[in-house]
Amino acid sequence: MNHGVRPEVPKSPITRESLRELWQFFGYLAPYRWGFALAWSCLLINAACGLAIPWVGGQLIDTAQRGLESGGTGTGALTQLAWILAGVVLVRILFQTLQIVWSGRLGEQTMCDLRRDTFTRVIQLPMGFFAQRRVGELTSRISGDLSQIQSTLVSSIPQFLTQLVTLVGAVLLLAITSPRLTAIVLVLVPVAGFTARMFGQKARALARESQDRLAETNVVVEESLQGIGTVKAFAREDYEAERYSQGLDRVLTAVVRGARHQAVFSAAMSLFFMGILGSVLVYGCHLIQAGELTVGQMSQFLLYSMSVSMSAGQLARLYNELQRMLGATQRVRELLREPTEPDPLVARRGGVQTVDPTAQSRSPAPPPRILGKVEFRDVEFAYPSRPEVPVLQRLSLTASPGQRIALVGPSGAGKSTVVSLLMRFYQPQSGQILIDGRDVRDYPLRGLRSQLAIVPQDVLLFGGTIAENIAYGRPDATQHEIELAARKAHAHEFIAGFPEGYQTVVGERGVKLSGGQRQRVAIARAILRDPAILILDEATSSLDSESEYLVQQALETLMEGRTSMIIAHRLATVRRADCIYVIRDGEVVEAGTHEDLLQLPEGLYRTLSELQFTHEVAESS
Repeated sequence: MNHGVRPEVPKSPITRESLRELWQFFGYLAPYRWGFALAWSCLLINAACGLAIPWVGGQLIDTAQRGLESGGTGTGALTQLAWILAGVVLVRILFQTLQIVWSGRLGEQTMCDLRRDTFTRVIQLPMGFFAQRRVGELTSRISGDLSQIQSTLVSSIPQFLTQLVTLVGAVLLLAITSPRLTAIVLVLVPVAGFTARMFGQKARALARESQDRLAETNVVVEESLQGIGTVKAFAREDYEAERYSQGLDRVLTAVVRGARHQAVFSAAMSLFFMGILGSVLVYGCHLIQAGELTVGQMSQFLLYSMSVSMSAGQLARLYNELQRMLGATQRVRELLREPTEPDPLVARRGGVQTVDPTAQSRSPAPPPRILGKVEFRDVEFAYPSRPEVPVLQRLSLTASPGQRIALVGPSGAGKSTVVSLLMRFYQPQSGQILIDGRDVRDYPLRGLRSQLAIVPQDVLLFGGTIAENIAYGRPDATQHEIELAARKAHAHEFIAGFPEGYQTVVGERGVKLSGGQRQRVAIARAILRDPAILILDEATSSLDSESEYLVQQALETLMEGRTSMIIAHRLATVRRADCIYVIRDGEVVEAGTHEDLLQLPEGLYRTLSELQFTHEVAESS
């Protein structure tokens, strides 16, 4: 059993609209049109040679029979036909090989273009899109749907054209060879095709069921391995093994049911085709006895009949593949039609939004450095996925250039949402967000974000080296600059302790580093970025006391001369802020320095501070 079964792509009926969707993708073939023209010319030559082989074979048999009847004459003609047959076979093999090689290479180049453009399009979509989509769904579209398109483009469509040419040509040659026998084939083959379609629909339903059961077992594997610590902590290995075993039993039941249906289907098809063959043989022998058909023509007819039956069966299968391709193209086109964030580096190719290669190679001039004055004026916001739940309500706050402000408040108050709006991940429903007195929407998006840096609470590192992760915001940074940023973040000491140093591969999502180490790498990344506005979202939450002390020193240096926005639950980390904004239910309810807010007798900040102090005293005792 293959546990790596690719999820089945839903089929789409062949309609004018679905074909129009498919036609959009043929724009990707335009750069390689002459190559595809040569590949499909080879395809037609291959099909023509396939149709010529039964005719030459029939002529060989008739020539041999005439030679036998005439006492052995006609050997030269027999040899000539044999050489013709060998030549046709060799030509067919040659052009079949060329067609496969060219179609494969050109199809892969086309799919590389489509994969590149689809992924580029996806990562330029706004954050609201990702909030309403699962990562698994998007991964499926980029991998499964595009793989289905590739399979159909590289393999199924050439095969479809080959089988179609073969079917039409074989039927015409059947009619030329013996119209009476052709009538038998044309009556019985459609009956067999209809039966095959009925069985095929049931077979596909059973195949989908077995894939669904297999997917359920894979979910058990994924959940168990992702939460292996929890599984072992609660000693639930036996439970998870039993869950997986029960899933496999359901898979086995579905597969066996499908195998039984397949056996009945194969038996029925064998019965039909043997019936067709038997009918042709019996009636053909009568025609030979009557002198209306030669033995060679009979053999030729049988070979063409086999070609018709095989081509009809292949066309039915390839028709289903084409429907799946149409379903995949519609799903991919949905992604390509999604509106991107402003000023994406895309152009149009063949009716499809794609990356502009000249834009990628350009090095845009860096925007003038902003001073860093930030203003929120009566901002109201609700996430697109929950428009009925307001997150920010007439929120106003100000940060002067070089000032340190802190956002504190209960969980869910809207602190991180303020940062998301400043980064332009979302747009507020009303109000204004200004930087240096200019609406953030008036800044080029990439230029604005190039002057912001964020150190989040949950640091995500990419699966490259430590040096690559530090330089993520400045790919042109030198090794000296990377090391200098790491020293300022107090990360150089532990990095130098690794055998590979800065070339140490951090693993997927940085799993080879501890939480504190990942945090310091993220801080080094922000230091190297040299932003005008710095955002610290619980930036020291994952550090032990010693690391926190070292990183706080680094952050003090980093925050000098730049506007800093600090989000924190631990109030001890924001005491030195120039202004603390206390947010509750999406509104600023208090603002001032640490000392000023503690003077408010019924203030929320004072209440939070006293609760944290009491909790810390209780923990220390």
